[in-house]
Amino acid sequence: MKKAKLTAALAALFLVNILLISFSQRAEAVAYRQGSSGSVVTKIQQTLKSAGYYTYTVDGIYGSRTTAAVKKFQRAKGLVADGICGEKTLAALGIRVPSASADRNTRALLARLISAEARGEPYVGQVAVGAVVLNRVRHPSFPNTIPGVIYQSGAFSCITDGQFNQPVAESAYRAADDALNGWDPTGGAIYYFNPHTATSAWIWSRPLILTIGKHRFCA
Repeated sequence: MKKAKLTAALAALFLVNILLISFSQRAEAVAYRQGSSGSVVTKIQQTLKSAGYYTYTVDGIYGSRTTAAVKKFQRAKGLVADGICGEKTLAALGIRVPSASADRNTRALLARLISAEARGEPYVGQVAVGAVVLNRVRHPSFPNTIPGVIYQSGAFSCITDGQFNQPVAESAYRAADDALNGWDPTGGAIYYFNPHTATSAWIWSRPLILTIGKHRFCA
């Protein structure tokens, strides 16, 4: 009898755990609506613009114009026209969105890289470092994820000199957000370096786009 009760109790506990996991996964389901912002909103706007549903500036901010464009797209696809980019609308747009926890982890990783590489630089220079990472993600010569770019062998000196493990500056989180939201002060740079500390002769061969603080940003 006691064994049967213990088995039943364990089964009940197992069921509760499954339900909690399921609830957690549902809670992390991502939906974008008016007031949202960020890199995914930028993708939504770009996709809608390419398909002819959105004709305004791609700024990563989910405003009334984006909402109207989403509704138009939803009606065309036979979806509920509520102006919200949930699971079905994102799938119809061909946009794969990571879980909320993955988004948080990616933001934290980018902020850590910015802090390590641009600590002490002007704020726009911190955003610029984040933008270089994102430009590399989109460039065919580099890995196509933020972690892949950051941890690519030899890409960033802070990974090996210990700076990457230092406390992250608060401004680096804001800079990461601005970069993820589409702000690129570099105009598309995929390289940067400090001319006073650079040891590679090759980096000087890269076409200069602009200088921000102590960093030269290059194509």
